This record gives sequence, structure tokens and C-alpha cells, in this order.
Amino acid sequence: MTGEELKSWRLKRNLTQEELGEILGVAKNSVFRWEAEMRKIPSFLHLALEAINQKKGGEKNVMRKKAKRKMGN
Repeated sequence: MTGEELKSWRLKRNLTQEELGEILGVAKNSVFRWEAEMRKIPSFLHLALEAINQKKGGEKNVMRKKAKRKMGN
């Protein structure tokens, strides 16, 4: 996975770098550095992204949680 592919994946799901970092348990700076190819993307990251997609509700669940955070719930 390249930095551009990671960024594309994130943007398709309307996630900020901070939100993706929160989901993955890493700092938003890590996501930024991976996308900018300043740091090597962990070889297992694609598995984590697949798990997010396959998680109950997948992308829709991520979007619902994002909306709730914005509303302060």
C-alpha cells in the first residue's frame, strides 16, 4: 500500500487523519507521515483497514460514529 492509496482509502470514508489515527490507535502524525511517505507504512496496515471495512456495519458504522461525535453524543 502506498501513501496515496492510504489517503484515497481514508478520503473515500470521509475520515480525517486524526479520526483514522484514533480508529487505528496511532497519532494523527503517524497517518500524515504514512500518507506523505515520510515513514514506511506498516505491512499489516492493509489488514487493519480490511477489518474496519468488515466490522459490523463497516463503513456505515464508522460514518455513524463520526456523525455522533460531531453532534456531541
